Formats: sequence, structure tokens, C-alpha cells
Amino acid sequence: MSVLLKGETGYGLMSLTWRPTPVPREQAFATINNAISEGIEVFNSGEFYGNFPNDKHANLELLKAYFEEYPDSRSKMVISVKGCIDIPNPPDNSPENVAKSIRNIASYFPGKKFDIFEPARMDTKHAVEDVVKSIIPFVEDGTIRGISLSEVGADTIRRAAKVHPISCVEVEFSLWTRDILTNGVMDTCRELGIPVVAYSPLGRGYLTGQIKSVKDIPAGDIRHHLDRFASEEALARNMGMVKLVEQLAAQKKCTPAQIALAWVRKHSEFPEKYARVIPIPSSSTPERNHENNTLVKLTDGEFATLNEQLAKITVSGLRYNAHAEAFLEK
Repeated sequence: MSVLLKGETGYGLMSLTWRPTPVPREQAFATINNAISEGIEVFNSGEFYGNFPNDKHANLELLKAYFEEYPDSRSKMVISVKGCIDIPNPPDNSPENVAKSIRNIASYFPGKKFDIFEPARMDTKHAVEDVVKSIIPFVEDGTIRGISLSEVGADTIRRAAKVHPISCVEVEFSLWTRDILTNGVMDTCRELGIPVVAYSPLGRGYLTGQIKSVKDIPAGDIRHHLDRFASEEALARNMGMVKLVEQLAAQKKCTPAQIALAWVRKHSEFPEKYARVIPIPSSSTPERNHENNTLVKLTDGEFATLNEQLAKITVSGLRYNAHAEAFLEK
């Protein structure tokens, strides 16, 4: 069974809770409601999207409270939830932990059922075939509807798909993180008909042009621990890409964020070359959510020119840091 994902854009819920000061609940509810009212169906959450150690399940708690207040919204949402990580511990995809994670996530949802489960990362101990096999019973008993993968390589995707249909593959994909175009992941997903769910399509906010200094990042924010945000020098080295996006946004009379999202979505217009791609930008206000949901289109010529310009820019810094990168399949 594979869950059908609809729409050109989704919504990543992480920034509502995994931040130094979580978004006020009513504001978070209003932002989710805005997404639904504008036709967004694909939502993305995480079992661990909260502040360690006391509020690590904050995203799930937010969703539980949201469904209690807006029960009719549940049927309008397809929600994928990552699990099998108990921060600060490494991923654990043992059958016992897979079951524990799925049951915990389900306990926050109406009817103790949710849509898609995905191990947040592959661990180094359990083969993906065995991980998928341990998830299948929860599809069969109706606890979940589909299985997803996150930050995996092309070979892992192929091996998993032989065991059970894969609903989607979630990977970081943006103007400054284009690895999947050259490492086989995009080609494999296209060949197998698996949608790519693109997280951090705005470069964790960098591509919006609003982060030009370390001072622009709140204290306690996770980005302080990521190489591309760790210093003024790191931020400055990639500013050429921001200027490129700002220039095109000025020409098209839209925002840099809308250009960045348009570039990600544009790949879906070439099914002979790319898999279908659904960006899941995060947002913490209805206004920002509306901006992200407003479709700006790139012409084929603009897309080609932008790609030519991108090819001339070398992105500096790891996506995460040396410790976290060890769990990214490349």
C-alpha cells in the first residue's frame, strides 16, 4: 500500500515547536488552518520535534491539541511522522524500537492511527529490508497507511521498494542542497514513481535573504550547530546564492522564498527527467504560510538560466555538522 500525496506544496511543522520558544498554540493552529484553507494536504511532523529533554514530543502534543479543537481537519490532512530517534541518542531501527515509536506516535492521533511513518535516519545496525519488514504489520493492522524513508541513498530506496511500496522519500533539497540530482536519489525515485518530499527548501531560512548575520539567528536555535550557519564567515561565503535569488525575485516581483520554492517545484514539470517533488517549507504565521503557498512559476528559460548560474557557485559548509552527517546516506 502506498499513500497518494496530492498538491504542489506541503507544510513542515517542525518550526512550530522545535525552536527556543515554541510558537503560541493559537498562532500555530491559525497557521495550520491557513494551510488547509489554501489546499495544502501534505503535512510533515516528527516524534522528536521539541526541545530536549522535557518537551521532545511537543509537535505531537500540538497536533493532539489541534485535532481536539478542529476534529474535522484530520480527514483533510496526510501526515508523515519521523521516528526512531530519541535525541541525543543515535537512531535505533530495531524491531522493538520501530514498534515503540509507531505506537507512541499513534497515541497522539484520533483513533490511534496516522498516515505515514518514516524512520528519521537509517542506523548502522539494521538492514533497510528488515526495517521495512518490521513496519509492515502496522500497515496491515491499520495503524499507519504507508511507509516512507528519510535521508537515504539510491541503493537503500531500491532495496526497500522491493519489500514494500514506498509512499515517499524525504530528503533535503533546495537551491543550495542539490545532492539528489547527482547521487542517484532523484533518478531512482523517478524510475520507481516515488515522490520526493523536499525538506528545508528555503535553506533553513537562509535563501529568504533574512539571515545575513549570526545575530539574525535566535539564541538556542539549532542552526547555530550547523556548519553553514556557525559563523559570520560561513554565512558570508554563500551570500552569492542569496543575491542570485534576490535578483530574480526583484525581476518577477515576488519574494526570494517564492523563487526558491518555484525552483524546487519546477522539477515536477519534467517527469521524463525528475521525480515529482513536493517542497514542505515550514512557517510559524499564517502570513508566511500564505507566502509559501502562493505559486510563482519559473519559465523553462528562467529555470535553465538559474541552473547555469547555480553551477558556477560552490556551496561552502556541511549541511549539518560532522557528527550528524555520519547518519546521512550519500
